[in-house]
Amino acid sequence: MKNYQIEFDKWLNSPVLTTEEKNELLAIQNDEEAKELRFSSPMSFGTAGLRSTMSLGIGCMNIYTVMHTTRGLASLVLREGGQNRGVAIAYDSRNNSREFAICSARVLAGAGIKVYIFDDLRPTPELSFAVRETGALAGINITASHNPKEYNGYKAYWEDGAQLAPEQASVVANARLDFDVLDVSGIADFDEAVNCGLITVLGAEFDEKYLNAVLATAINPNAVREVADELAVVYTPLHGAGRILVPEVFRRIGLKKLYTVDSQMKADGNFPTVKKPNPEYADVFCEGIEIANRVGSDLVIATDPDSDRVGVMSRTADGGFATISGNQMGALLLDYAITQRRALGKLLPYAYCVKSIVSTDMAYKIAQDNGVRLHDVLTGFKFIGEVVKNYESEGKENGFVIGFEESYGYLLGSYARDKDAVEASMMILEMTAFYKKQNKTLSDALDSLYERYGFYGERVIDIYMEGLDGIEKRKRVMQSLRDNTPKQFGGVSVRLAGDYADGCFRNVETGERTPTGQPASDVLYYTLENEDKIIVRPSGTEPKIKIYVLAHADSRASLDEKCAAYVADAEKIAEV
Repeated sequence: MKNYQIEFDKWLNSPVLTTEEKNELLAIQNDEEAKELRFSSPMSFGTAGLRSTMSLGIGCMNIYTVMHTTRGLASLVLREGGQNRGVAIAYDSRNNSREFAICSARVLAGAGIKVYIFDDLRPTPELSFAVRETGALAGINITASHNPKEYNGYKAYWEDGAQLAPEQASVVANARLDFDVLDVSGIADFDEAVNCGLITVLGAEFDEKYLNAVLATAINPNAVREVADELAVVYTPLHGAGRILVPEVFRRIGLKKLYTVDSQMKADGNFPTVKKPNPEYADVFCEGIEIANRVGSDLVIATDPDSDRVGVMSRTADGGFATISGNQMGALLLDYAITQRRALGKLLPYAYCVKSIVSTDMAYKIAQDNGVRLHDVLTGFKFIGEVVKNYESEGKENGFVIGFEESYGYLLGSYARDKDAVEASMMILEMTAFYKKQNKTLSDALDSLYERYGFYGERVIDIYMEGLDGIEKRKRVMQSLRDNTPKQFGGVSVRLAGDYADGCFRNVETGERTPTGQPASDVLYYTLENEDKIIVRPSGTEPKIKIYVLAHADSRASLDEKCAAYVADAEKIAEV
């Protein structure tokens, strides 16, 4: 009998499953592909936690796999003697998020571990803040970020407010092996645990602490008030966790004309008004743009379901709206934060910024021209958090200017260790007000950046490899590239071939090897003769390979031409 059939039968015959759950399994008992997908192997637990579709099975998100993973985290907490410090738990608007959070709290309380859990959905960055503020040893956030509605996820955090380090994730993953996934014994009753003080519920009073930390990062707290009679903004939380705190922080910095997309203000894990609740996609802004045209707003802001990413549409010179990409917004915020800190006497001699290796090279130019140190790190905000942590250990925490990733994630304060769409939305609004005083939109400001620093452009190619053999396909593509280094992209020769798995850059002509200076990671990094970059890596959250193109040129037309040529060659990478 096949292994997945054995596991399927184990679940189907388990006395802990409800009648409804058994009916779900009976519905697929003759579907071999569905059974193999769900029951052939468990979800791997890494530094990004878990993420999968919601259904029964060891390879899916459900109460049993969530409790199983929480038992593993409990083992880590107990090993470190952290039961009295506890674990903070938050969740977003996705279907089953609250149920998964409650189950996690019950497992921890059953193990004698203190729990802090929010009374309703909250932004991911508030969880990072809560871990630090409560003194908890760890944290859990139930979210699948911007994935489609079928998904949910489980992110684990450590005491610094960042996601787990690899060695900690390994402890959790290995500890799971000591427990049966369907073992529900020793789990506390939630209400009883609250009554005896083992579980503490966090409410609006904790939001005040978080909001005060966010507001303290404003560079010019009066910027919005100075143009409040003219500045109008449209906001949508895309049915997610930003629906209360983003509008509140807007009001507190002085915004008078706030318009919300009412159809998207209700928390709803089905995300009924959008195909995907992802602010990287232009179609999620359609309703917001209609409102913006009606009320005369130059700006539409959207945050994703767990409110750690933020996207923007800005009015253009022709009266329409254009997307400000994650890379473009990162460059805008970096330039604004540096120049305005300097203007207000807030830029310290040891000022620094951090970006991921797949984010715009314009950041190098901006930082260099302004005498600010820039750190490049692997994808994943925990790596940005590590840089901040290292500066804090040297007593230089106030030197942090910004950390950002091309995937619409930004942080401008050290109160948290994760990207924060609440704070980033506030800073985007402050920056918009600054340019409003000059009769400029963010699109105008972006044009000014290109004039000052040159034309930089980026493209991201997503190559999906789904199904049972998707993982093997992705491995084959990466191995093929390691065995056969591409000679050129878009007619430009590859000068350096970097492999972060073995930690080296290799000069393709001389063979000389130099270290990457980064932790091991499944990333391939090609630097061309003209210093443009092509980067390839498997996604950590979706069944795809991501290819990044980073280019620069003397004109927009030349830039577009180069990017098109690079993309055409890069798309052939997966043809193995």
